[in-house]
Amino acid sequence: MDVLAVASEMHPLVKTGGLADVVGALPGALAEHGVAMTTLLPGYPAVMRAVERPRALARYPDLFGGPARVVRAKMEGPRLLVLDAPHLFARDGGAYGDADGRDWPDNWRRFAALSAVAADIAGGAIKGFAPAAVHAHDWQAAMTLAYLRHGTERTQTLPAVLTIHNLAFQGRFDRSIFPALGLPVGAFAVDGVEYYGGVGFLKAGLQYADAITTVSPAYADEILTPTHGMGLDGLLAARRDRLHGILNGIDTGAWNPADDPLIGARYSARSLASRRRNRRIVEQRFALASDNSPIFCVVSRLTWQKGMDILADVVDDLVAFGGRLALIGTGDQALEGALLAAAARHPGRVGVTIGYDEALSHLLQAGADAILIPSRFEPCGLTQLYGLRYGCVPVVARTGGLGDTVIDANEAALSAEVATGLVFEAGRGDSLRAAIRRAIALHRQPESWATIQRAGMKADFSWGRSAARYADLYRSLTEGPPAE
Repeated sequence: MDVLAVASEMHPLVKTGGLADVVGALPGALAEHGVAMTTLLPGYPAVMRAVERPRALARYPDLFGGPARVVRAKMEGPRLLVLDAPHLFARDGGAYGDADGRDWPDNWRRFAALSAVAADIAGGAIKGFAPAAVHAHDWQAAMTLAYLRHGTERTQTLPAVLTIHNLAFQGRFDRSIFPALGLPVGAFAVDGVEYYGGVGFLKAGLQYADAITTVSPAYADEILTPTHGMGLDGLLAARRDRLHGILNGIDTGAWNPADDPLIGARYSARSLASRRRNRRIVEQRFALASDNSPIFCVVSRLTWQKGMDILADVVDDLVAFGGRLALIGTGDQALEGALLAAAARHPGRVGVTIGYDEALSHLLQAGADAILIPSRFEPCGLTQLYGLRYGCVPVVARTGGLGDTVIDANEAALSAEVATGLVFEAGRGDSLRAAIRRAIALHRQPESWATIQRAGMKADFSWGRSAARYADLYRSLTEGPPAE
């Protein structure tokens, strides 16, 4: 069964967050369930550098202001198509903005082009490729569904799935862009792309999707409420029968402490003592004093959503309680400054690296004792899953996929030896402080701590079950429900 996926990023070619990890891992997991997934990506400079011997499969003399072509990428791993449109994607900076973090002002044009070409491919623009379904990810690819529904006879009935990785990012633009989208006038309507008088890319995808998925069951429930629905809860509630919460998995090949080339010492649940070597490397990399106190790590975007302001408020307490902190991340400049100031106040106890480094994130999971994730909301979260896999005990807010994947170390769970981390109330500094104190107290009980580590490392968060659910969803859309 052929499925066309459309996304704005994909690990290891281009990554700004968990979306890339999911898009990169899902094709391989689906192959085991009889689904052949081909992914369409924008031709960012990093992507084009990785394309070997590009072969043009379709050409566009004028695609939203310039020439473009679709090329097949010959490389190991997933089947990949790339939209090579230099006027849209050949830019210094990030996938969505310039080197200073400002969004590209023509993002609407860039991702409308990606979506329009995706619909064109789905309709048969590439000889010999006729996907049975289309799977779009987040707002950057969501407009694909509008182009499908207002396209050819084939695309109008082609099954389409939209996955919401984070409802907070919606792709909302002024109505003045609508004429340039190339959609019929009737598409600018409440049951089309119109959203509060403007154009809503994600809203359009939600309106036109045959199935909507989120990346955890809890988040699927949360986004039906005004608190987490981000203005789209009404539309989502009306389409509740098409909404599915499918928990993200992780690439257990790329994230495996037993053979990870990015860490100093490899280990398993049976050889946890080997983590000490990684712990010493973390101390050296973050200029932390060498002692037996627990190292809490953070690998995150430094934003309000991720609760980094709450963390900044409790760093002094974390140190006073007897903990150490190693943090890597980038984001809001005020939060970066607050965390760097904390490191300056507590030399040897707090280390902060501004930026992102994939190898360093692996090392932190392998060497720190616990990972802090104080998100106000979290659709799924992957860092806690990496933490479980690496014996880096997650200390997480009770929200979205964090609550779905971590079993709190309460008395009953500890007694049954099923606890995998610590869970606290989202958005509350006092609750985070209490969780940190609990974690430090547990760390002083080596046998209990090791039991928590091993329980987490034994948990199965591979893509197996989740990929099977996606495969079943595609087939239900293309073949109908199974006969009873």
